[in-house]
Amino acid sequence: MAFTRNFHGKRRAEADPARVPPGQYVTPGFPVLSAGPTPKVVAGDWTFTVRGAATSPVTWTWEAMRALPAESITVDIHCVTKWSKLDTSWTGVSLDILLDSVETRAGYAVAFSEGGYTTNLPMADLTGGKAWLVHEFGGAPLEPEHGGPVRLLVPHLYFWKSAKWVRGLELREQNEPGFWERYGYHDYGDPWREQRYAGD
Repeated sequence: MAFTRNFHGKRRAEADPARVPPGQYVTPGFPVLSAGPTPKVVAGDWTFTVRGAATSPVTWTWEAMRALPAESITVDIHCVTKWSKLDTSWTGVSLDILLDSVETRAGYAVAFSEGGYTTNLPMADLTGGKAWLVHEFGGAPLEPEHGGPVRLLVPHLYFWKSAKWVRGLELREQNEPGFWERYGYHDYGDPWREQRYAGD
């Protein structure tokens, strides 16, 4: 995993402890961590597809996604490498809106991204106002190093579940591990239970 150098965090005691999971420290910056190089994705060429255990696949273009009702979200995010960033501001489309047009009984999904990255999530963690496709951060277009033009945002789980450069969801009836999960990361990734690695 690549990351930015020379970023510094605050001790957990300096932030509201109710907002910082065990083992985390607060950083004012936004570290960049990726499984590989930053892909070059042109917004106008971006698409998002829901496929797999669904009656039929559905694809949205950049224009179609931008035409959907967007909302602003302010959330805390927590990385498995132990940094947390509080009060992050995003703009995007709730996955509830997209998945409402998909007929499926799938219990799981594998998010897949440009460059081959994948991560698995229960459908229950992608619905009910828990997940978004975001295209802005801090009121500006999402920068490529942070997953732009569009990334998944699932803030209640460790941030590797919020797949950068996301291109779709493969719906599954059975759970299937993604990229980091196959390398020993926890299957679910709840920061409040410190589910960093398999067996935690």
